[in-house]
Amino acid sequence: MTLTQPASNVPQKTARTVGRGYQSVALMLFISLVMLGGICTRLAYLQLVEGDRNRQLADNNRIRLIPKQPERGTIRDRKGKVLAVSRLSHSVYLWPLAQKKTEWNQTFKRLAQLLKIPESYLQKRIEQAGYNSPYLIRVMRSISPAQVTALSEYASELEGVQVEPEAVRYYPNGDLAAHVLGYTGEMSDQDLERYKAKGYRLGDVIGQMGIEAAYEDLLRGEWGGQQVEVDGMGQVVRVLGRKQTQAGKSITLTLDLDVQKAAEAALGDRKGAIVAIDPNNGAVLAMVSRPAFDPNLFSGRISDAQWKRLQSEDHPFVNRALQGFPPASTFKIVTTTAALESGKFSPDTVLQTYPSLTIGGIEFGDWNRAGFGPLGFVGAMAWSSDTFFYQIAMGVGDETLIQWTRRFGFGRKTGIELSSEESPGLVPDDAWKRKEVGEGWFLGDTVNMSIGQGFLQTSPLQVAVMFAVAANGGYLVKPHLLKDNESSQNWREPLNLKPETIRILQEGLREVVSSGTGTALNVQNLPPVAGKSGTAEDFGRKSHTWFGAYAPANKPEIIVVAFGENSGGGGGSVAAPMVRQVLEAYFHPHKKPAKQAEVEEVVTD
Repeated sequence: MTLTQPASNVPQKTARTVGRGYQSVALMLFISLVMLGGICTRLAYLQLVEGDRNRQLADNNRIRLIPKQPERGTIRDRKGKVLAVSRLSHSVYLWPLAQKKTEWNQTFKRLAQLLKIPESYLQKRIEQAGYNSPYLIRVMRSISPAQVTALSEYASELEGVQVEPEAVRYYPNGDLAAHVLGYTGEMSDQDLERYKAKGYRLGDVIGQMGIEAAYEDLLRGEWGGQQVEVDGMGQVVRVLGRKQTQAGKSITLTLDLDVQKAAEAALGDRKGAIVAIDPNNGAVLAMVSRPAFDPNLFSGRISDAQWKRLQSEDHPFVNRALQGFPPASTFKIVTTTAALESGKFSPDTVLQTYPSLTIGGIEFGDWNRAGFGPLGFVGAMAWSSDTFFYQIAMGVGDETLIQWTRRFGFGRKTGIELSSEESPGLVPDDAWKRKEVGEGWFLGDTVNMSIGQGFLQTSPLQVAVMFAVAANGGYLVKPHLLKDNESSQNWREPLNLKPETIRILQEGLREVVSSGTGTALNVQNLPPVAGKSGTAEDFGRKSHTWFGAYAPANKPEIIVVAFGENSGGGGGSVAAPMVRQVLEAYFHPHKKPAKQAEVEEVVTD
């Protein structure tokens, strides 16, 4: 008998268990197919849809753009002497892609210690550009040789920090002509918005005022640089492309460096301005404003202490040659012209002068408190009699006087290239006074205006343009700083004055120097000089002083206007010696420049 043992351990197949062994395999295959499909789909998406973007990200990690700033154009004076030039220096840059965002903090800390600048400043600079920017970001210009050495020694701790040679602006004469030349500096956020359309980038250096700003497009040049491939350590593997920089264009100014130096010396440390122009075409030969600043400060990172000094109450950034002040008795040129051109007074008019005149219940005195007896136009100009011109103004009337004031160019900008820094001044009238003061125009306002007082505001440059009308025979010139070979006729327009008006003006201004309030300029080492003094009241403070002159009187080559802001004294004693010193430098260029002009004891106004 055969015994058969039952297979109790073998699972019994039923309708519920058939095929269960293959389910796990199928499930695994299904999951694998889903995952593979997802990966393939993702790869396809990255390749086909996001391909360009990812290739760019990869390139950004291995390709560095090293921009090279162009050398800025040189600025020269009319004789070719250098006023502003570029010199080689070193600047510090950050390369955002060199590290991850979280790794930059340690670099910021070490770099801030070496350069003595805030960590927050470094962080702000890189955040403005973005941590994925392929461009180098400048964080400091004109570093010292010691700083270059220190950065080299700590290079292992300064991943993404690079020191590059760079041309920076240099002004060999320091603060000389600072307000004319201006300075250069990195763009602010507001500047970037304004210049972005012209291809400027974060960190670009631009002209911030003066000629540097006015001729930015000419002086700037075109950027160049390199596109290089780098390895994982940030080392350059090869140069992929190169674009040469194009230096900016050099420009020649109308300034005469020798005359400018003389004017700077004459004004010295006084607050005020001196302007010298060619009366025939308006070319500016010198323009000085005090206090001033050294534009070289802005070729590096300016310290907080330096910036605080530059923001002092004396306002060293303000170009006083272009700001409005009461012109005082220099304005009698306009009052004389209005009288003669209106036909209300003849050239041979003689009027009695007085210690004072009472007008509208107010006493208006003469400057000498005694009067000068009977005077004609020439004598009244020579002695600057106030009561003579009070009577002229009342006879002419406010409308005619205001009309001629505007015809002389007052109340509007002169057209000089420094337009953004120039004040148009102020020619008041009834409408202006009602709006600003809340009352109408009085006869006393006309009387005040006749001697350059009251609400009238004119700049030293505008006063120089006024003197040019008398000097050149009746032409209003347009002052300019860029030297040009065009005929002088293109820089002036006729006021169509009567010959008798021009004769009276020229004789009166000559008489001022030969025997009147300007005898400080009646010296043997100068050709005959014509001019006019002025002393303006500034209630509660010392008076302003003026003197304007041209020479030679019979064939003028140069006009010089000196202005002392709250200098005290009189125009003939304070401002006239400044003018004389500038004229001496112009007519005797080989003579050693004098120091600050001294106040002289002369008959004054």
